[in-house]
Amino acid sequence: MFDAKGVVLGRLAVKVANALRGKDKPTYTPHLDAGDFVVVINAAQVKLTGKKEEQKTYMSYSGWRGGERYRTVAEVRAKHPENIIEHAVKGMLPKNRLGKQMLTKLKIYAGADHPHSAQQPKPMTLN
Repeated sequence: MFDAKGVVLGRLAVKVANALRGKDKPTYTPHLDAGDFVVVINAAQVKLTGKKEEQKTYMSYSGWRGGERYRTVAEVRAKHPENIIEHAVKGMLPKNRLGKQMLTKLKIYAGADHPHSAQQPKPMTLN
């Protein structure tokens, strides 16, 4: 379990992606899914450096003509702050079926509470 409160987005995404892939374990194998489930809380309070809050944009395309849409980080943070972390982590995973399978083990929540307390997630450090 990672707490994103006040943590720089890129540094958090690297740690989360490595935990999803299992790169922090001695049994890591690139072609196998040896990672753990990861819970990220306080996604709404993740920090971006510089002027990225106003200048960085996310593009989505509906598939239709004229269906291109651009959103700034501030707009995404207002509606779905989980998507900021998910987008950053997704870019650090393999671009194949294995990467998609790993991404299903990522659970992101905007606030501090999550429904996974019965699994007793261990807090992980970001150093």
